[in-house]
Amino acid sequence: MNIAAITLTQEKIALKTPFVTALREVRDVEFIRVKILCDDGSFAYGEAPATKAVTGETLESIRENILSVKGLFIGKEIAVSLETLHQTNIGSSAKAALDMALFFLLAKQKKKPLQEFFHIKDTRAIKTDITISLGSAEVMFEDAKRALREQNNILKVKLGSDIAHAIEVTQLLSRKLPHATLLIDANQAWNLKKSLYYLRETQNCAMELVEQPVSAADLESLKKISEASRVPILADEAVFTLQDVKDVVQNSCADMINIKLMKCGGLSKAVEILEYARKEKISCMLGSMLEGPYSINAAIYLAFAYRDVIQFIDLDSPLLYKELPHELDFVYETNEIRFK
Repeated sequence: MNIAAITLTQEKIALKTPFVTALREVRDVEFIRVKILCDDGSFAYGEAPATKAVTGETLESIRENILSVKGLFIGKEIAVSLETLHQTNIGSSAKAALDMALFFLLAKQKKKPLQEFFHIKDTRAIKTDITISLGSAEVMFEDAKRALREQNNILKVKLGSDIAHAIEVTQLLSRKLPHATLLIDANQAWNLKKSLYYLRETQNCAMELVEQPVSAADLESLKKISEASRVPILADEAVFTLQDVKDVVQNSCADMINIKLMKCGGLSKAVEILEYARKEKISCMLGSMLEGPYSINAAIYLAFAYRDVIQFIDLDSPLLYKELPHELDFVYETNEIRFK
């Protein structure tokens, strides 16, 4: 079972409403889809969205990166290709798209259903959060109320650099929506001073975590914030690779880590991080960018396989689509994700 061809297409899925964070605003999920075809006729897909603000990649750079290395894999066996892939220097999202397609092909090569290949025994539904995009306090409150009416009670609240606004939103949601689970995400928008001020002013608010309050490179400040915080601090943009995770964990810079396929380079690297987290008893979030259905499928299989390690799941892209695509292997029922 050797690779015969690798082809690319550019895809787009419209969102119900604009997705707004401290880093970007988007109205469609746009991504590169890669198809890897083997000489026995079997094939699999991988996907990578452009998230320049996080990974530095654009749709064009993802396309160019994949095209620049695809010749390395033609005629090669799947496992060899996976090893070769992670010796290249292409972007993490481009790498993730190829990695997940190769990973799925390994399951086909071994003639195992994906549930068995991922060693999933517990198939009870898992719950994802849903994103409350950055906006005025009034709009964010209305969006949060709507999510709760639709039974989406785990809210990923996007906040920006205006710390007074961040405090106002947090206090409002905590006070008015006591049954909501609040996950606060600053997307690197604050500095140390703002972060400590935010923590003081929201100390009576019910929230589960604060995600990446400062720049990814500022691990010193992240550590000080973690030491000062009564709620867990989650490292996101600060952790791409397994070595990044080890640096953050071993230096006590954060309490939790956010794993994303587009940051770490795909399923095989995410598994390495999750195995390390399981061994070290580190709580994780399994997150995503705004992604297409095949990359969301890949992450959901991991969420089921590592439910003992993953405390929060941020895989709400399909809830934000205008229409659900047929490629999903799972059913979204409000915030619950089930096998079809």
